[in-house]
Amino acid sequence: MNLVFVRHGQSIWNLKNKFTGWVDIGLSDQGIQEAINAGKTLIENNFIPEICFTSYLSRSIETSNNLLNEYEPTLVNEISIFKRWQLNERHYGALQGLDKIDTAKKYGEKQVLEWRRGYKTKPPLIKKDSKFDPNHDKAYEDIEITLPLGESLEDVVTRVESTLNEIMELSKNKNVLVVAHGNSIRAMLKTIENISDKSIVKLNIPTGIPLAFNINNDKITRIGYLGDQEIIEELEKEIELQSKIEKDN
Repeated sequence: MNLVFVRHGQSIWNLKNKFTGWVDIGLSDQGIQEAINAGKTLIENNFIPEICFTSYLSRSIETSNNLLNEYEPTLVNEISIFKRWQLNERHYGALQGLDKIDTAKKYGEKQVLEWRRGYKTKPPLIKKDSKFDPNHDKAYEDIEITLPLGESLEDVVTRVESTLNEIMELSKNKNVLVVAHGNSIRAMLKTIENISDKSIVKLNIPTGIPLAFNINNDKITRIGYLGDQEIIEELEKEIELQSKIEKDN
């Protein structure tokens, strides 16, 4: 395997079941351990990254740091780190900071599922110049284009395209690790595996679990998630249920 995707470890807002998007939230204690475990898993599978991509967000960077710290320092010093804003999570607009269950109770589970997983559906946009407007965030002052106030997954697929092309090209000759987010990874997998607009709704990415591919010239072979498959399936189901309202028996 020469290409591995890892969704960042559980963040503090993942733990609280909030829409996070581009809000820069750090890892929970569990998330830190997930990152460490991901590093151990990659070492057990003899994967030594030569290049590591992260997003601009702390939870991605913290995950990569904790993961790579499991390797020998001499190996880590040789790894090239590339930070790309295009790998950021989907911008959830005015939903950012809201509790997913409370939002489902207010707008209905169907609407929230569409906002969370629909391919072409944008969330309600944040107001320009509001506190979550990335165009006024110093972290993005080097970006010359206007940044989004809310995005559909289709928008994310478009914005990750150039970075994905870079990742795929490098993977032909190097071992590449990509530490990103649920929706930016979903966007890349949609392109890599030619997933339909309808089927992408059902794809859930668990936190901290390496997903491996082998790139041989233009042939892409999915190896799959590395780890206990039953645990991985449970984690995927948990993500699916994040905006489900519990019914009384």
